[in-house]
Amino acid sequence: MKRPALLGTLGVVLMVGAACGIPASSDVRVDGKGGAATEAGSVDGRRSEPPSRTASGSSNEAFVRNFLSAAAGEPDRAYERVKAFILPEDRPRLQDKKGSEVALTVVRLRESVYTLNSDSTTTVKITVQQLGVLRANGTLAPPVATETEYEFRLRSGVVNGAGTDERAGLYVLDPPNVLLLSDIALQQYYKSESIYFWSSDRTRLVPDQRYLPEAVPEERRVNEVVKWLVGGPSDWLRPGVVGLPDRTELINNATGANDRWEVNLDMSGDDQNTIDQLVTQLAWSLGDLAGELELKIRNNSQPVQDLSARRAAQRLYPISENPQRFCVYEGTIRPLDFVGELSGAVPLAAEVNRGIVSASMARADNRILAAMVLTGGKSRQRLAVGTGPAPITTITRSTSEYASISRPVWLRMADSRPGRGLVVADGQLYRFDEGARMYPVPLNLPSAPVTAVAAALDGQRVALIAGGRLYVAAVNLDGGGVSIGPPRQLITSLSGLTTVDWGREDQLVVGGLAGQPAIYEISVDGVLETPLRTDVGAKVNHLAAYPTNRSVPLPSGAYMYEANGVAYRSSPLERIGLERVRDIAPPSAGVRPNNPSAPFFLY
Repeated sequence: MKRPALLGTLGVVLMVGAACGIPASSDVRVDGKGGAATEAGSVDGRRSEPPSRTASGSSNEAFVRNFLSAAAGEPDRAYERVKAFILPEDRPRLQDKKGSEVALTVVRLRESVYTLNSDSTTTVKITVQQLGVLRANGTLAPPVATETEYEFRLRSGVVNGAGTDERAGLYVLDPPNVLLLSDIALQQYYKSESIYFWSSDRTRLVPDQRYLPEAVPEERRVNEVVKWLVGGPSDWLRPGVVGLPDRTELINNATGANDRWEVNLDMSGDDQNTIDQLVTQLAWSLGDLAGELELKIRNNSQPVQDLSARRAAQRLYPISENPQRFCVYEGTIRPLDFVGELSGAVPLAAEVNRGIVSASMARADNRILAAMVLTGGKSRQRLAVGTGPAPITTITRSTSEYASISRPVWLRMADSRPGRGLVVADGQLYRFDEGARMYPVPLNLPSAPVTAVAAALDGQRVALIAGGRLYVAAVNLDGGGVSIGPPRQLITSLSGLTTVDWGREDQLVVGGLAGQPAIYEISVDGVLETPLRTDVGAKVNHLAAYPTNRSVPLPSGAYMYEANGVAYRSSPLERIGLERVRDIAPPSAGVRPNNPSAPFFLY
């Protein structure tokens, strides 16, 4: 799995004197967000185990960073590692938990303030953003704690009770009563993995993000993945997928040698189709692991499967062609032309390609699914839908008009069922069908208006923006309708979010404010953030991404957006000018042409 780059360290230190009311022998230091742990690492700067207590020497800042990394690793030793940093007489403040009860409180470190006290201890106050709870099963659950600050003290080590010695390192006094883990340590000491569950209608696989400690040896990876699958999906994903049959258990540990892996399950039922689907589920959940898999059901061996061959035979996503770029220019959809990329004809006939504000198109078997926002009367807007072989000659318009409609999105199907999609109109989420009929979709959210929706490539997960906040939710397509499970809010450092799309199966591309308008890549659990653009200059009011996937390679430029009436593509960053728009007449002399707008991908 490709992993995001680590965030850098802010190295600003502020010295504050006695004017703050601190004794003359004390000082306060304010440190920005901490960086990676300080002990020498392994290849590519990644370590399997966090640094020891004494690795930071007498540096308060390095010690605190290491303390916020100490819980990382295999859960059964988390308390042991953290307590090694705590003064022995204060260790009972941290009550040990065992097995599945071990949970790490993951925080984003905002600021650290160090105050030297008259008794030679140092008070540390860290300001944090609560991100979630990392459970022993590798899931990151929503945050439980509400604290925005934690305070504890540091003291030099005691040598044989005969005073202090800086060579003995530092200890924590009055520690927090939870196992803290910084987001930086999560990136440093865990692998982000995707395991897969079948959708509720069993037509496609849906990814579920987990974290595997780097300390877990490769030969145990298969065992951990199987245990995750047996344990079932993450809570927020559960409404849209199905787990293994009830009471499924792993018989002994999964074993492997010489690229051959054996998994033995006690699983109810002898349905061969279910067993075959389980093999596909295992093949994709084991990522890029090569070799052979022997699956046993209650000690009865199934035919040995080559993992790579199974993944090649059972594609993960229903796409097979490179994406094409389009935009809206003067109310019509036009192709965009970039060197080295596929550029095709607009799949709409000229008589229906007019009055368009924004659009979304998807390939489904040999058909095109097109959903468009059209201009209506008196500054109103209307949804229109057309489907069929290209070029589409007939579209159906919704019966109602709205003041504002977001860019619609299609929920991708793995079969030939009629297309279904989602759209936001006047702050309400709707589902629509091929007849442009719109139905309100209830959401268990505060009363804040919904402003954007995006659908993952699997068609079973959506991202939403409501009240300027980011959410993800599972989709259930049983019974011909569309229902959305309870949305999970993602905690991010952005505010005032405006746009979202899926950039990868476990990453979102989001427009919002980071002091100024910016575009970030944010993991599906909100923990990992990567700034993509911090100098946008204006609010991002439109964004469309092509999600990186294992079926079709990533094209040049993974997302396009619009801000202040100007459209751009990324990788490399480029303003989308008229020279990129195909099939348009040159503007008349003295006439200022409109800018291309609302760019999107067809795939």
